[in-house]
Amino acid sequence: MVFRVLIALLFVFSVPAWGKQSHQYCVSCHQIHYVERGSCTDCHKGNPESERKNIAHERIRAGKYVRFTLGNAVLLKTGQRLMDQLACRRCHVSEGRGNSLTTNLDGIASRRAPSEMVQSIRKPVANMPDFALTEEHITLLINIIFSGSHIQNVDKAGPVKVHFNVSKNKAPDFFSTKCGSCHRVISPRLGALGVGNVGPNISGLFSKFYPKTFRGDGTWTGRNFETWLKNPRMIRTWSRMPPVILTGDETQAIISIVGTFPEDMVFKELSR
Repeated sequence: MVFRVLIALLFVFSVPAWGKQSHQYCVSCHQIHYVERGSCTDCHKGNPESERKNIAHERIRAGKYVRFTLGNAVLLKTGQRLMDQLACRRCHVSEGRGNSLTTNLDGIASRRAPSEMVQSIRKPVANMPDFALTEEHITLLINIIFSGSHIQNVDKAGPVKVHFNVSKNKAPDFFSTKCGSCHRVISPRLGALGVGNVGPNISGLFSKFYPKTFRGDGTWTGRNFETWLKNPRMIRTWSRMPPVILTGDETQAIISIVGTFPEDMVFKELSR
């Protein structure tokens, strides 16, 4: 073992690009590759200064999750397209862009191991859609999350709090009573609401990160949402959603709950 470590150290100090690291014990076990890209941790993270495997491999990134470091334009473009199709940024911030309704992906990428992130996609928590992605798509998504976090300073970002439990003594909100049996939403003001999976998750509905699905390719606004609620089948003939009978105050309350940024623009639009 000592001999292997000495050989590894000789290699480390013989390569100028790796001279910044005092130790690179990882090369005593792993085959050296892409030397021109720097040290092992530049791509795979981990702790190269420890001989103890559990410490050296803490939050280590397997090769399939760091393919983005090779600068493959096709991979990056395909990954970004997938993230846009899934509308991840309607709830998450990635590459410094998105809604801060729940976990900042730039921050979690630096604190969690890939295996934890993969598990959260396979078995999402309450109010996160289950996209039923293939392993290939999950790997691609993890690459894009890591790629976006590379260029962000997440230390300045404040913590995001999402409340999944509502007190039994709290009066029911209009979204939960009128919409929550079919839909879910993460509200900027009230947190996670709704229990249904029949209809789409409408978190971030009025933001630019939500898919443009009103009348086919239109943006969802407060006025469009109000029109939809009155008679969805006038907008989309084969919609399974029936009309929702609401008072004006109830409609505005629901829009306020769903609305992302800024709420006063929602009410301004409704008053036109």
